[in-house]
Amino acid sequence: MKKIQSLLITLVLVLVTWESFAQRPGQIDPEKLQAARIAFITTRIDLKPEQAEKFWPIFNEYNDKREATMRQIAELNRNSESISEEQAKERIKKRFELQQALLNEEQQFVQKASGVLTAKQILMLNNIARDFTRQLYQRQRGGGGGGF
Repeated sequence: MKKIQSLLITLVLVLVTWESFAQRPGQIDPEKLQAARIAFITTRIDLKPEQAEKFWPIFNEYNDKREATMRQIAELNRNSESISEEQAKERIKKRFELQQALLNEEQQFVQKASGVLTAKQILMLNNIARDFTRQLYQRQRGGGGGGF
């Protein structure tokens, strides 16, 4: 019974969050986006309250590092038409270093998260994050009835 109540509360939170996004077309509210992401992930991996308390700081730290590294990788691709062959080689080398850093960060995250989540929950996380991004994209394109 408690599990059903918890699930219902989470679903209501997701629905309310989605509805509030639809009220502001063309704008992204970072706080509401974060709340929707938390609710989405929490529901999909069936995160218990005691797990959530320990998991979210670990996940947020990992996600911040990952996003920073991804921005560095994207920066390497900028203005690539106007660089020398030697500069291109250096950028490729740097890209591989950053990709290795991403892998190292993910391994550290999994190690930390495994003290809080089951292996199955950890495995499900990658697809869930992708599903959330896909839903955001579809919603932005008009498939979900409004913008964020």
